[in-house]
Amino acid sequence: MGKHGFMTPKAIGNRIKSKGLQKLKFYCQMCQKQCRDENGFKCHTLSESHQRQLLLFADNSDSYLDQFSLEFKDEYVGLLKRRFNGRRVNANHAYQEYIADREHIHMNSTQWETLTEFVKWLGREGIVKADDTEKGWFVTYIDKDPEAIARAEKKNKMASTDEERQERFLLEQMERAKAHNTDAGPSVSTVLQRDEESEEKVVFAMPKSIGPRKLKVEPVIKNNALQVDSDKVSNHSSKPKKSGEKKRSAIEELMAENEAGKKRKKKKDSWLAENIVVKIVAKDLGKDFYKAKCVIEEVFDTYGAKVKVIKTGKKVKLDQSHLETVIPQVGRKILVLNGAYEGSRAILDKLNVDDFTVDVTIGSGVCKGRTVTDIPYEDVSKLYTND
Repeated sequence: MGKHGFMTPKAIGNRIKSKGLQKLKFYCQMCQKQCRDENGFKCHTLSESHQRQLLLFADNSDSYLDQFSLEFKDEYVGLLKRRFNGRRVNANHAYQEYIADREHIHMNSTQWETLTEFVKWLGREGIVKADDTEKGWFVTYIDKDPEAIARAEKKNKMASTDEERQERFLLEQMERAKAHNTDAGPSVSTVLQRDEESEEKVVFAMPKSIGPRKLKVEPVIKNNALQVDSDKVSNHSSKPKKSGEKKRSAIEELMAENEAGKKRKKKKDSWLAENIVVKIVAKDLGKDFYKAKCVIEEVFDTYGAKVKVIKTGKKVKLDQSHLETVIPQVGRKILVLNGAYEGSRAILDKLNVDDFTVDVTIGSGVCKGRTVTDIPYEDVSKLYTND
């Protein structure tokens, strides 16, 4: 029986079956031939064209293996750079997107047997940041392009410059307000005096805050005393101030507004920082690590850190979810990890056990010497010292 034509139902059915991904074990990388089943793959291996490709591979196997490995590495890394743009991503998730192209280089034709081995190799070569978590290996592409590095440095510099400029502006405002209050001097009260023989009426103009119209009050002089007609002001009497309430100065108003703005600042999800003491809370790591205090030596990713146990000296890489902050004794040095004073070193002044907050005195930066209250436990941690 002859071959089926191009537009026959049999030929159309074969083309439909060949669409999409097929089984990897029925794929020949040398011939770039995908077979649908075991019988088709067996027939292909017995074909003359396949035998010729095997002879070429036998003559120079290392060259073909290196070429396939290089193409696989370039396409996978290119996907991380182009598709995820330097974001932290699960290595297997990126691999599934890579093999969605049926013309991709298969891993069984490269020098790496598993994806884990390939990811470790990328980490050792410095191409990506690789970290092992409970959900598998995660990778982050390291963009070594000079222009990309310059853009990142410029962006970080601009962010820090804006914060410093805002701090300087607020401090200058407070200094000007303080100098203005000093130059004006203390206010002196005077006594209202009136000539008894004069019949001229005294008119008081009340502030606009009392009502939309001005109120004129005609005083009546009786017994050498100035009295105000109570009937005309009874409907416009202002609310009395509370006893003991003190009016705040302009500098205190600015400081209060600055503090309120800092408290409203949005917090980050990540709080890891180098050279701070943390506690391991992951039970799966065993007795040697569980509840052990350690110091963060390196933050290799936004949510990952390399830590060293203080007592035993053992080192391990952990995710942020496996760690928690450590609150030292009063008077010890700490580091602010989140909020308006992020990155500032401080001295612990007080522990608020009921509210799970602390009061600190900032010891570095523009706000050095300022006292900050009600900072949550998770936003500060003990600084590591050798003593």
